[in-house]
Amino acid sequence: MTSRPADDCVAAGTTLLSVAQGRQRILEAVAADTRHEGVELSAACGRILAETVVSPIDVPPFANSAMDGYALRSDDCAAGTTRFRVIGSCYAGRPFQGTVEAGQCVRIMTGGLLPEGADAVVMQEAVQRTDDAIAIQGTAPGRGANVRYAGEDTRRGERILAAGTRLGPAEVALLASLGLAEISARRRLRVAFFSTGDELVGVGKPLAPGQIYDSNRYALHALLAHQGVEAHDLGVIADDREAVRAAFARAAELADLVITTGGVSVGEADYVTETLEEMGEINFWRMAMKPGKPLAFGRLGRAWFFGLPGNPVSVMATYYQFVLPALRKMQGQAARAPLLLPARCGETLRKAAGRTEFQRGILKPDESGGLVVFSTGEQGSHLLSSMSRANCFILLPAESTGAETGDIVSVQPFCDFA
Repeated sequence: MTSRPADDCVAAGTTLLSVAQGRQRILEAVAADTRHEGVELSAACGRILAETVVSPIDVPPFANSAMDGYALRSDDCAAGTTRFRVIGSCYAGRPFQGTVEAGQCVRIMTGGLLPEGADAVVMQEAVQRTDDAIAIQGTAPGRGANVRYAGEDTRRGERILAAGTRLGPAEVALLASLGLAEISARRRLRVAFFSTGDELVGVGKPLAPGQIYDSNRYALHALLAHQGVEAHDLGVIADDREAVRAAFARAAELADLVITTGGVSVGEADYVTETLEEMGEINFWRMAMKPGKPLAFGRLGRAWFFGLPGNPVSVMATYYQFVLPALRKMQGQAARAPLLLPARCGETLRKAAGRTEFQRGILKPDESGGLVVFSTGEQGSHLLSSMSRANCFILLPAESTGAETGDIVSVQPFCDFA
């Protein structure tokens, strides 16, 4: 079936915003928090750099061997010498004290400082050693063979990591290689969140008739943990105006960003948008997306506010598409477009025209090395089990009515949200 881009607006006559329009309006509103603090490197994983890092040293700081073998002069090899006298040993952290002369070599271990006079290393598997002499078997090494030169990884004065970089294990290791014990990181954002609904019960408690367990707060716990924020769980708030007002007041006092789930529809007991309009500023729209049509965005005191839907899959879908980009910008991370990959549809998919759908999918390699995607099955916004089985969203544009087997569709892998 033919389709247009997933971010097109929905049919004429509605006031729904496309996903791209909603995301743009949010990102135009929020700004980076420039406050920062010193953080020990051992606690820096997941933090956002506040300042660009410039290397204070060369890495490696000296020429060293890339493997176990023998350090020698390549000119000797070029002149036809194949036998060398071993005059000493060099271990990592224990340099050879002396100079390698013509016809000589030094036994060297990986990471060992290249001895003065030597400019190549022949690996130990390529020689035959007899007492204090070696004979090279096969091709002789040329200049620089198996040598790691000073500054080969990073050079003194080189810009290594830009401000706004989120530090992962590789970045932390890189900073450690520079000898940095502390970095300047953006202050952790404070995020307060709560669920609304008389039907919700915390885990570990018995269910009464008509009640369900609150999964949304636990989803938000996990989602926010990936972003390294300071999360404040305010619990379940009853469908009561005064209770919602009290929760709003508490959240506004302690947070940079407030997230609620439920209560943003038009039901008689849905007080979230009503309270936001009363206590803050509201920029409220319904999104042309499924799942996740109702969404409230605005200000609550000095905090930004997101009112997410009540169904658990809708919570995760709207968090990924709208809250996460806002959090990244507020943390000072560089803006980037969502990662979308083309994949062959492995089965027929159906939808109604009118809204962009984020269907849960399973992305895998096909027999030719390309990508093929399958649906997880039923797509109801209350079906968390389908979200657990998925590893991507399949984006079906607003105007389309689905996709046929073999069609190329856009997928958004969940790894893009980490």
